[in-house]
Parts: sequence; structure tokens; C-alpha cells
Amino acid sequence: MTQVPQRPLIPENSLLTRTPEDGRALAIMLARNSIHAMQGELETLKTGRPQYAHDPYGLIAASHVIAVEFATIAAANNYWRQPPAS
Repeated sequence: MTQVPQRPLIPENSLLTRTPEDGRALAIMLARNSIHAMQGELETLKTGRPQYAHDPYGLIAASHVIAVEFATIAAANNYWRQPPAS
């Protein structure tokens, strides 16, 4: 089996982003990295995709995971009231 390349679960060990848009992109990346960490076999990921790709409940669940990640990132960024230091 081919293993999915593992990436850091939190890139650069920080949740700080410059903008909400960057925060949303980070939330999506974190959700994907979590899936890859839990299911590291590429063939299994590809085989399972057709089963959930058109499942509205699965897509809603995935959206919820991203929303929770984004809420965490937004809180870490003080809801972007104070931009991180450059």
C-alpha cells in the first residue's frame, strides 16, 4: 500500500493567519491533514471516495469539521481584530 505523505498537523506550529480568508484555507488544510493522519493508505482513501463524494450527510459532516477548525483559528486570531506581527 502507498502511504499518504504525512504533513505537520499544524503547519509552522501556529494557527495565526493574516486574514480570515487565510484562516479558512488553513481550516481546510487542517481537516485534510487530519484525514490523512487517520487514514494513511492512499488506495483506501481513493477507494472510499465514491462512497462519500455524493453523500449529502457525509459532505455536511465534512463541512462541520472545517467549520470547527475555522472557529478555533478565528479565536486564536482574536477574530482578526489584532493582526499578527509580521
